[in-house]
Amino acid sequence: MIYLIRHTTPAIAGGMCYGQTDLDVTESFHSEAELIRQHLSCDISQVYSSPLKRCTLLAQELFPRRSLRLMEDLMEIHCGEWEMRAWDELPPEEVNPWMADFVRIRIPGGESYLDLHDRVTRCWNAISEDQAAGDIAVIAHGGVLRSILSRINDTPLVDSFSLYSLHYGCVIRLLEVEGRWQYEVLWNQAPAEKEQHKPKAFYR
Repeated sequence: MIYLIRHTTPAIAGGMCYGQTDLDVTESFHSEAELIRQHLSCDISQVYSSPLKRCTLLAQELFPRRSLRLMEDLMEIHCGEWEMRAWDELPPEEVNPWMADFVRIRIPGGESYLDLHDRVTRCWNAISEDQAAGDIAVIAHGGVLRSILSRINDTPLVDSFSLYSLHYGCVIRLLEVEGRWQYEVLWNQAPAEKEQHKPKAFYR
């Protein structure tokens, strides 16, 4: 089995655009990690993680006696020139085309969702072939986990955010049955404050 785990709440003000910025975690980290721990197998032997702090801290907290395999391909989408800028202050001439086709259009100086999907798929292929030693945990980001679910379910990338609502600290269990992956959401508690990953005007 493979467990997909999203990192806990990052230490950043709401409404900010971030992707590969190396954010710290909040004071609720340990309580969030304990809730995650309750939904994991005791047989996890391999741990893969994004190298960003919000993932590695969780990996070390959950699996202190396991060595971590840090995979750059598991990092969140690179937001380029938008990193650490308020979503609502980004230039409309840049944001509007991206919102119209975020799958294929790259963020200025960064990636498109398809760019992320290509590298995540490459990483996923390697991880999914490494099950001989026991269960696997993958600690990564919302965009990365949605990309994996889209890959195994043949979901169009454009629909992945509406189909897979993955909150901080979510736990998803994957089981391969007759060559196909089945998934089950074990833990996915919505935060008190809704995440913002686009300008507010696009939520209306």
